[in-house]
Amino acid sequence: MDSTKLKAKMTTKAQELTAPAPLPFETGLMPMEAEYIALNNNALSVIRENLKNQPMSLDLFDVVKSPSGGSTVFAVPGLSGDEPETELTGIILDYTTPRAYWDTPDPVEGTPPVCVSQNSIISHDGKACATCPYNDFGSKAGESNAKACKESVLLFLLRPHNVLPLLVRVPVTSKARFLKYTARLAGALTPLNGVVTKITLERATSRGGKPFALFKFEVSSTLDMDTTMQAKTYAQQFMEIVNAADLTPELDEAS
Repeated sequence: MDSTKLKAKMTTKAQELTAPAPLPFETGLMPMEAEYIALNNNALSVIRENLKNQPMSLDLFDVVKSPSGGSTVFAVPGLSGDEPETELTGIILDYTTPRAYWDTPDPVEGTPPVCVSQNSIISHDGKACATCPYNDFGSKAGESNAKACKESVLLFLLRPHNVLPLLVRVPVTSKARFLKYTARLAGALTPLNGVVTKITLERATSRGGKPFALFKFEVSSTLDMDTTMQAKTYAQQFMEIVNAADLTPELDEAS
C-alpha cells in the first residue's frame, strides 16, 4: 500500500474515533429517562402550582375500564376522543384496592355508596371487610355467586411521554391475576415500579355463558436502579396529592 492511501485510511479511522456519538433520536432509540419525562423534571411542582395545593380528584384523570362483551381492545381517552389500543404499557406508580356497597341492586348514577373501603380491609367506619356479610359470595341479589360489595383494583399507570398517569380500572374478575403478578415480582425482589408493565386482555366466558375480558400482566422491560428510584420517589410524591376518597368503584361496574 502506498503512503498516500495509508495516510488517507489513517485519517478516516481517526475521524471515526473522534466523531461524537449519535443522539438518541438519530438512532431511533430513546433512553428510558427520555421516554418517562415525568421522572426528570419539575412535573410535580407544576401540578401542585396549577392545583393550588388542592388534592387531585378522580375527574382529572383519564380512565380506562374493562371493555364489555369480551372485547380485547381498550378504549383509551385521547385528544380526539377514545382511541382503540390492544395493550397498555407503562410504569405502575401505585395502586389501590377499593370496594363499595350500595344498598339497592340498581342505584342511580351519582348515588354515593353506603359503605366504602380504600384497601378492602377496613371500611370507612372501621369495620372489618372480611367479616362483613356483603363480602360473602352469593350476597348480591339476583346473582348466584356474586358479592354485594363491589371490589376492584385501580392502577396508576405512567405511560411514556406523559406526566399524569392513566387510571386503569381492573375488575374483580382480574384482581387475583394482578395480585399474583405483584407477588411474582416480590418473589424476584423487584418493586412494582421497577419494571415497565404490559397489560393486555384475554377473552373468557363466565359460567353463565357470558363473554368477558380477563386482564393479563407481564414485564415488558426492567428499569435500571437510578430510574427505579426516580419512579419510586415520583410515585410517593404524586400519591400524596391524590384524593383517595374519590377512588371507589363506579356504578356501572357495580351493577
